[in-house]
Amino acid sequence: MTKPTVAVLFGGRSSEHGVSCVTAGGVLGAIDRDRYDVLAIGITREGRWTLASTDPSDWGIADGSMPAVADEGPTVLPPRQRGDSEWRLEADGTVSSLGTVDAVFPLLHGPYGEDGTIQGALELVDVRYVGSGVLASAVGMDKQFMKAAFVDAGLPVAPGIVLRPGEPVAARMPELEPLGLPVFVKPARAGSSMGISKVSSWDQLEAAVADAVKHDPKVLVEAGIVGREIETAVLATADGVRTSPQGEIVTGGDHAFYDFEAKYLDEAHVQLLCPTALDEEVAARVADYARRAFAAVGAEGLARVDCFVGEDGTVIVNEINTMPGFTPTSMYPRMWAAAGVAYPELVEALIREALTRPLGLR
Repeated sequence: MTKPTVAVLFGGRSSEHGVSCVTAGGVLGAIDRDRYDVLAIGITREGRWTLASTDPSDWGIADGSMPAVADEGPTVLPPRQRGDSEWRLEADGTVSSLGTVDAVFPLLHGPYGEDGTIQGALELVDVRYVGSGVLASAVGMDKQFMKAAFVDAGLPVAPGIVLRPGEPVAARMPELEPLGLPVFVKPARAGSSMGISKVSSWDQLEAAVADAVKHDPKVLVEAGIVGREIETAVLATADGVRTSPQGEIVTGGDHAFYDFEAKYLDEAHVQLLCPTALDEEVAARVADYARRAFAAVGAEGLARVDCFVGEDGTVIVNEINTMPGFTPTSMYPRMWAAAGVAYPELVEALIREALTRPLGLR
């Protein structure tokens, strides 16, 4: 029998291009090639879709540098209309068939991929894919609307103020100052801690906003929350919605918080504890909040929900990530490993869920 074809889609135009490539390397190494034919489709920083290497070793971090999709090789052309299942290659003006893709594993992080744009493109031509749909992806990417969805679901969140594109910081200071110090300044629609700054005095705010604007013209200024950084992995399949044991991030060295350097380039000063020790009642509440956050945005397939847990057991929901980092050492698969779900088994479950997903509105 013909094996289903899975296309791993990665790279992209966002500032998280390299992170996406590393994630793709992990997934490419985990997909069972006896069960699936695999295509690697890289999107360059300029937005061209190209046929890429399926060798996981080509997508690792080397000498502190992130991998990138090279602007070379044939261009990949997805189906042009609903009912057209053929994917194509274009090279030297010649178009040839790449065959039918049964499911796409979109490992894009950040705008132009994780935010519902790629999901919408795939929905238009009836291509199945792993993970959340258009709305959940968009809401999960935009911290302003994510927090609104959480509040509507009765979940506790940190107070924050949104600065719209071009809005002067000084004009909003009467609203910002009651947040107290420190505050965290975040691009509203970015991930991997890109452009996030901890501000301990108000004279640092303008520079922090300017740094965030490099990643997104809309900026969130959020009250600093004192607490342990606790994460929960959520997996939704035909067997129902499950949550993993909680993981905890402990940073050291020069890292004031879990920033980009700590996440990807300075493992020596970061501890990823999984499972972590939590009071049983607090752990149950964190798991409940994770499920409710997943439902609040209408997520599908997978997500990672991040919370802060205070010394008194107070739990604050920080964010949901609808396409979390997915390398074998990332927290999402590590938390499932603590539950006895191996990395290849996790990848298989997500692909199987995508292949059986109904097309159209659901």
